[in-house]
Amino acid sequence: MWQMELGGRVTQRLRHTVIAHGRLAMREIRLAAARERHHGTQIMNFEQLAARLAGGLSQPVAEETLRSIVQTCLPETELGELDALRALPGMVGAAVDTLHKAWRAGVDLQARAAEHPRLASIAALEKAILNAMPAAMLRPTDLVEAALQRLDHAETLFGPIEIVGITELSPCWRPLLHALAERIQVRWIAGPRSVPDWLDGQRIEIVRTEPQAPTIATVSAATAFHEAIEALRWARELMASEEAEPSDIAIASVAPAEYDDHFLTLRADANIDLHFVHGVKITACREGQSAAALADILLRGLSQTRMRRLSALLSAYPGPFQALPEGWTRILPADAPLASAESWARLIGRTTATDWPDAVDHGATLRDIVALLVQGAQAAEAIGEALLHGRALAIWRKALLTGPAASLDLTLETLRQDDGLDACVSLVWMPASSLAASPRRFVRLLGLNSSRWPRGISEDRLLSDHIIPTAELDPLPVGAADRRDFATILATTERQVVLSRARRDTDGRLLGRSTLLQGEPMETYLRRNAVPNHAFSETDRLMGRPQEFRGLPQALSASASWRDWMRSEITPHDGLVRADHPVMHAILGRTQSASSLRQLLRNPLGFVWQYGLHWRAPESGNEPLVLDALAIGDLVHLTLDRALNTLELAGGLTTATSEQISAAVDLAAVDVARDWEMKRAIPPSVIWVRTLDNARELSRCALAFGDEVLPGARSYSEVPFGGEQAKADVTLPWDPTVSVEIPGAGFRIKGSIDRLDIGGGGRRALVRDYKTGRKPKDSIVLDGGKELQRCLYAFAVKAMLGNDVEISASLLYLRDGLDLRLADPEATLIEVATYLREARANLLSGGGVIGIDTGGPYDDFAFALPANANAAYCKRKIGAATARLGATAQVWAAQ
Repeated sequence: MWQMELGGRVTQRLRHTVIAHGRLAMREIRLAAARERHHGTQIMNFEQLAARLAGGLSQPVAEETLRSIVQTCLPETELGELDALRALPGMVGAAVDTLHKAWRAGVDLQARAAEHPRLASIAALEKAILNAMPAAMLRPTDLVEAALQRLDHAETLFGPIEIVGITELSPCWRPLLHALAERIQVRWIAGPRSVPDWLDGQRIEIVRTEPQAPTIATVSAATAFHEAIEALRWARELMASEEAEPSDIAIASVAPAEYDDHFLTLRADANIDLHFVHGVKITACREGQSAAALADILLRGLSQTRMRRLSALLSAYPGPFQALPEGWTRILPADAPLASAESWARLIGRTTATDWPDAVDHGATLRDIVALLVQGAQAAEAIGEALLHGRALAIWRKALLTGPAASLDLTLETLRQDDGLDACVSLVWMPASSLAASPRRFVRLLGLNSSRWPRGISEDRLLSDHIIPTAELDPLPVGAADRRDFATILATTERQVVLSRARRDTDGRLLGRSTLLQGEPMETYLRRNAVPNHAFSETDRLMGRPQEFRGLPQALSASASWRDWMRSEITPHDGLVRADHPVMHAILGRTQSASSLRQLLRNPLGFVWQYGLHWRAPESGNEPLVLDALAIGDLVHLTLDRALNTLELAGGLTTATSEQISAAVDLAAVDVARDWEMKRAIPPSVIWVRTLDNARELSRCALAFGDEVLPGARSYSEVPFGGEQAKADVTLPWDPTVSVEIPGAGFRIKGSIDRLDIGGGGRRALVRDYKTGRKPKDSIVLDGGKELQRCLYAFAVKAMLGNDVEISASLLYLRDGLDLRLADPEATLIEVATYLREARANLLSGGGVIGIDTGGPYDDFAFALPANANAAYCKRKIGAATARLGATAQVWAAQ
């Protein structure tokens, strides 16, 4: 390096090289050199120094390159007893780890191949890897050998060498270090750190200093998450008091991955620049999530939920998903799992240009995407190249290099990226090894529990102790390094060290103290619900100061609601509203169904939530183990509808034979199953087949049931009335758009009648409602307001066909072959109208309160009630609610 002096004379200045460990230490030394204007200073690690001296564009073995070559060589190399393991997930990582250990320890695998079949296998793999590796990329021992041939250039390349912040050096580098010390000045800046025994103090100058004497405190937190909270409170207090700058503070642990998710969440809440020295998870960014979403589909199969997630993440990037219009997912049926290529093919085949948001048919593009995705993990590389772009594609390629396609999701969880913060001016969260190399003035150490710090020594996954002793293969074990780092941190921290441990793990098990805490100050017990001296965020501040939170509008509302829930009286938080509320008028003015009127009578609060607030219970898109009772009922009704329409077109149900009925049911079941699989969730195939068989049997029983046959009857199924839309393009006995109003009740009604037979020259009609559940124990009429269909449907038929038509209405329980007739439909209608009139008046007066069905097993809105509502809240309120409902509640006791 050349430097211009005053007077214009140019002189040569020697280089100065600093060897450090870790990115953070190198960045901080570089920053300090820049501030001090130390021109000519170069900072590197020892591996880079060896490669520089070896020359010839030599470079150390890159991690990603090694993984890529191992992945390529494993299937092509004869590995002897390891042949059975080559395709297992984790084999690439295990092989890379073993090779790194052997190379760093200076173990000559080729020379020792004859000692054991396992060594021969590893040696064969190493030979294949070295043959495939770029010529300039050398193992540590090869780098050292090449560097030793060029020691004459060391002074020119490096000048004086200082080794800073390092407490140990792998055996493979030690010969080069001692050889350099014979040619140029080498100083080992140990400071207060321990010095390894193998270091030659005669040729290498060892610079020692007295250890620091920080104040030490020991604390225990409830859990690891509580440890993270207390750490940020401690850091915030140091910064707020101006006792420390962010660059003076460090939080560390030997296994930071256990705390990463906690700190990532808390960092956002605290609005603190907390730098992750070891990087954040790759899945914390949009591109990482894109790769994870694609891996989820390839490993677990297609589904609507997974496809929606993938589309939302990739629509902004070049590729097939960008070609789909915004909002294209509206073509997907809301409740359909779409868990197979066949269901997607049927969906795409049924869509037309008018179904797409831009009125252009994109079925071909979507079909191509599905065709790619169904290839699965075995085509992961090609699928990623086709669908991903930019950084997401780079992440995908790196994941495939790191591990097999079959474990892509696990691999992506382990990949990390820089968080973009400047470590030199930020509060840092780091591994303890990085902190030992780059000390700070204020330090908090987390995870000081037994078996966690120090960590235990384990055998290598491929070369166990009986093949090569662990002490030889791994002369710098992790447990010893953990102890050494702990001692180094205590000796190099200037002002304060806080030693923290968790009392329990995430499962509630007690955790022991680390042996490193012996001799340290008495432990302070930190309570999880204690008021913090200094909160780390606004949320933390309010949680620690309930008197302040109590005055906020949100807290006032929540407290009032809770107090009202605890009272036995009915309050506005239980559904009371002002009289003549416009929402009540609106929902009572709509055309009702038998189901909505049942809810009005038995659960007024749920009626208001569903039809006034338009709440809906979300349907799960996951495949269920079995269909629930409601879904089975729907399946049977759909099968009956199609089968009956088929029979009527072929001459009528009344003349059909049992063989014709069975054939029609079988044909209908096939069509219904195909549509169901495309639109709704289905159980596993074995159970699904059994469910379809059950639906066929119930459908045959329904169509063959013949307790009463009307002469010359015409049968109809799913007959709409009162404005209900027809479910199929079939002939109807009336105009379905004609309004039907219950006399004296003030309600218009609509619906679909399961089965209607009209005979006797149009003078007789048989109304049937199919039931797939168990028959009632006793004869029922209204069944407490649960059974309104017979009465309302009988009235609707009479209103549509005329008063001179004789109506018979019944419930047909298919499993038991029981047909329950309604004895007096007209008298029952008068009774129902009375209850409905009272319910209408109650709702208009503001009484949208709980009913007898509120919080029950079939209440879709139980999630909006207080916890365990059926056991506590509903029992506490039902008395006052019954009194408020008045005559309406009498329907609950109706037979």
